[in-house]
Amino acid sequence: MRIGVYVPAVEPAAGGAHTFVTSVLDVLARAGGAHTFVVLYRGAPPLPGDSTLRTVRLAEPASPLETTLDDAVRAEQLELVWFPTPDYEPVTVPFVATVWDLEHRNQPYFPEVSVSGWDWEERELFYRSTLPRAALVLTGTEEGRRQIRDYYGVREERIAIAPFPAPSFTPVELAPIDLVQTVGPLPEPYLFYPAQFWPHKNHVALLLALRRLTDEGLRLGAVFTGADKGNLAHVEATVAELGLAEQVRFLGFVERRTLVALYRGALALAFPSFFGPDNLPPLEAFALGCPVVAAAVPGAAELYGDAALLFDPRDANELAATLRRLHDDAALRTRLVAAGHTRSGSWTPSGYVRCVVERLDDFARIRRCWSSRERYVHL
Repeated sequence: MRIGVYVPAVEPAAGGAHTFVTSVLDVLARAGGAHTFVVLYRGAPPLPGDSTLRTVRLAEPASPLETTLDDAVRAEQLELVWFPTPDYEPVTVPFVATVWDLEHRNQPYFPEVSVSGWDWEERELFYRSTLPRAALVLTGTEEGRRQIRDYYGVREERIAIAPFPAPSFTPVELAPIDLVQTVGPLPEPYLFYPAQFWPHKNHVALLLALRRLTDEGLRLGAVFTGADKGNLAHVEATVAELGLAEQVRFLGFVERRTLVALYRGALALAFPSFFGPDNLPPLEAFALGCPVVAAAVPGAAELYGDAALLFDPRDANELAATLRRLHDDAALRTRLVAAGHTRSGSWTPSGYVRCVVERLDDFARIRRCWSSRERYVHL
């Protein structure tokens, strides 16, 4: 089949979304096989100029109600469009949809999925009109498949489980750097939390845990990276209220080399996010030898197995106890690092793409039933 891969305008500062998209496209650029992939993109070119993949920049629509994607689909005679991120625009060919989470259904009280930005009604209309029509829906866990089935009535055979791939890093990104020279002094030892500042990222629980540990005689620091999505002021105010200013650093967006060094220098990745479990930071930590302490959201145990210590994200005291256990037990840290390496080694970008392509191979036997050159018209 001729398959379009839709890439929205995803900047490096978007964090995990940008890393995920570039990893998938890198594999497609090197992959052979029976299908031809055409990258349909908005924003900056998502591939280097010497890439073997054909890329088509989409014209900007004249209004928010217009889509130019389907025009490109017809011009390129594409038979299917794969949306590797949760973005979607209407097309007149079959399509593959991706779900990273349905937290507006699970936790509708968080403002970022209910009343601000992409609000609850918009999300619900989007998923309700998109997922039941998809030829295939991709999600990362059995829990994700259950939610898609129960919330939107999609048959299980049209839902494929493809766990997020652990990212790969170039030799340049892995080269050691002087962190102090790059970002300034850091608290020692520190917990690393790379996350945009949304309420659901639950920075406050980590701060409360640090305060409790400090009061008990264990002084740990925290290093935060990520862009402000409306909650940074609240997190900064909480730092001040708890008297943690000397133990917390806010670094904003950092380059990949700095990100790698921060993982490698950390006592652990602390990941208290209420949303998940399809999140990239635990996978980055696994790949870089950083122990992981993560929220026990639905699907987390299935995804991480014995490679992470899990805690109730509502309970800052449980998080504090988990962090103390990790700090005090060197053998535990060693075991988590080893288990994380094993886990990340089984979730590669090439494995993710292979999983999707196998399902596309199956669908090709259906798609051959009508033309890709002529638009079907019912007579």
